[in-house]
Amino acid sequence: MSKPLHIALVGDVHRQFDQRDIAQFNQSDYDLLLCTGDLSNRWHWEGMAVAPQMARLQKPTLIIPGNHDTLTLPQLVAEIKQWPRLRRWLAWGQPRRLRQWQRALGPVQVGGYSVHPVPGGDDVAVVVGRPFAMGGSVLHCQPQLKRQFGVGTMAESAARLCQLVEQAPQSQLIFLAHNGPMGLGSRRDSIWGNDFHPDQGDFGDADLWEAIAFAQARGKTVLAVVAGHMHHHVNRKGKRTWHLVRDGIHFINAARVPRIFEKDGRTHHHHIRLTILAGEVTVTELLT
Repeated sequence: MSKPLHIALVGDVHRQFDQRDIAQFNQSDYDLLLCTGDLSNRWHWEGMAVAPQMARLQKPTLIIPGNHDTLTLPQLVAEIKQWPRLRRWLAWGQPRRLRQWQRALGPVQVGGYSVHPVPGGDDVAVVVGRPFAMGGSVLHCQPQLKRQFGVGTMAESAARLCQLVEQAPQSQLIFLAHNGPMGLGSRRDSIWGNDFHPDQGDFGDADLWEAIAFAQARGKTVLAVVAGHMHHHVNRKGKRTWHLVRDGIHFINAARVPRIFEKDGRTHHHHIRLTILAGEVTVTELLT
């Protein structure tokens, strides 16, 4: 690349996206916007209210559905509690809700087990991981994943992601996921550590970690891994590590929630700027 690539990373939205964001991004020098999902808090209608706002973005934008997107509140509870029968029964309306959500997003691309060339990036692509991820070892929203992608187990998910990596013609990759990969710490303040259980633990996704390792083994350059889900504010006080570099890969947790907040008498909007030039990656947290 003869000129730098500028990519905006928008973390878990949770209804926090407005006209100021639209104007700012549309007038920016960003080549691409990546969003980790969770447009809503608990109800499908909340995401349906935010989606038309995001549809007004004029920059290429790519989003992965989070665990709050297209699920009903009872379905989300059943997934958290891992109630098998209720998980299957409550998933029946999710395909219809997903179609509604995609239509409302307009030109925004909805990714999932997919590869997307980066505009102006020549040899750079975004590999989008498993939608609706909620962390841990469970394949959440299994009926929807099976119906939409033919993925029914964590092993099948890992194999599907590795296949995408293998087939991508680009040699430089950015992974976009809702929840991040395992292997990056088991403290409650680790980048994807468990902060809601007394035993703490690594809450990252095994299938995503396997795909990253596979990409490296195949000689691909993994520039960055972008995800959210585990919010920056840690339960029982404290702040989570949101950025670390390991084996040359920038791991970025963009989920500063709420992303719009008041501080020192001003309203701040949070996003992260990712710049790539000649294989070098720069990560900057911005409050605008």
